[in-house]
Amino acid sequence: MRTITNARLSRRQVLLSSAAAFIAVATGRANATIIRGAAPFKPFDYNPPETLGPGGWYFFTPDEAATVEALVSRIIPADELSVSGKDAGCAVFIDRQLAGSYGTSERLYMKGPFLQGTPEQGDQSELAPRQRYRIGIAALNAYCRSTVGKGFVELPGEQQDKTISGIESGEIALDGIDSKMFFGQLLANTMEGFFADPIYGGNRDMVSWKMIGFPGARYDYRDYVERHNEKFDLPPLSIAGRPEWTARN
Repeated sequence: MRTITNARLSRRQVLLSSAAAFIAVATGRANATIIRGAAPFKPFDYNPPETLGPGGWYFFTPDEAATVEALVSRIIPADELSVSGKDAGCAVFIDRQLAGSYGTSERLYMKGPFLQGTPEQGDQSELAPRQRYRIGIAALNAYCRSTVGKGFVELPGEQQDKTISGIESGEIALDGIDSKMFFGQLLANTMEGFFADPIYGGNRDMVSWKMIGFPGARYDYRDYVERHNEKFDLPPLSIAGRPEWTARN
């Protein structure tokens, strides 16, 4: 019985191997289609990115938006390399993300129990990003008013930096939310807004891509793969195209 079973398995393996070999040979003979010029499809035809139109705030209140703009301007200050986080649209990016599925943690498991985890276990908080910003911004302004009598936006730049540092280190306790967690959320989203595709509201005019020389979301780079030690002079390209293309279309 053992011999018969092994024989059957062997024959099955031979047949499967033969079929796999035939597919491999057939695939090897097929020629890939090379597309030149404009791609015969539109970006994200079947899975569009979650974006919101320009203008206005979708999640933040005007006061919350002003606070977040002040925060991102201190995290990414304007210098000789780029504009500030505010002028790059980081607050707009965060607002759009919070207004969508990211803000509600729609795609994450958000049921209990909620226990303190190890760093390796990742985020264990019961608060969705929307809640973190709403609670965190209110707590930040409450702390500033209780200590210096002014909201965060009204503080001079140096005092804003000192406050942000206190939140980052945990020296400043915020009511209703862990201050270090709030800062980590803000920092991560600010960086995302600065470097993400402009279609999501941040990286205005592709300022960060221009700064680091990133060519953007181009269809392919086959014409440049073998061109070593050459400067890549093509301007960056968004998923939605370049600004002048968007204006024409």
